[in-house]
Amino acid sequence: MNLNILIVDDSITIRAVMEKTLQMAGVQTNQVLHASNGQEALDILAQEWVDLIFADINMPVMNGVEMIKKMSEDGLLKTIPVVVVSTEGSKTRIDELKDIGITAYIRKPFQPEDFKAVVEQLIGRSNAA
Repeated sequence: MNLNILIVDDSITIRAVMEKTLQMAGVQTNQVLHASNGQEALDILAQEWVDLIFADINMPVMNGVEMIKKMSEDGLLKTIPVVVVSTEGSKTRIDELKDIGITAYIRKPFQPEDFKAVVEQLIGRSNAA
């Protein structure tokens, strides 16, 4: 199964690196969409079906926490797994993020293996060969 993935980060370079890292990890994708903040992500989600979201926390306009909270208010959007990819990584912060609805956490800087492990955990082995 090829996945529709949304990458949400205010850095165009980080979004490109994340997309390349997903390819290097062997994640099979149908479509990789990009958003530079949480509001853009919500606008995309209103138009496109997405299987999995990788999102930063700190972004202008609408940050990742605000985006996740908005998603949790929508019956369909709250079912989409959200993986936070961030430099913020204290256990307390990760626990707070899990309480608001994130599914997993990847710390920057990341490796292809990090993405592969998360996709295998959330979607299954066939998508991360």
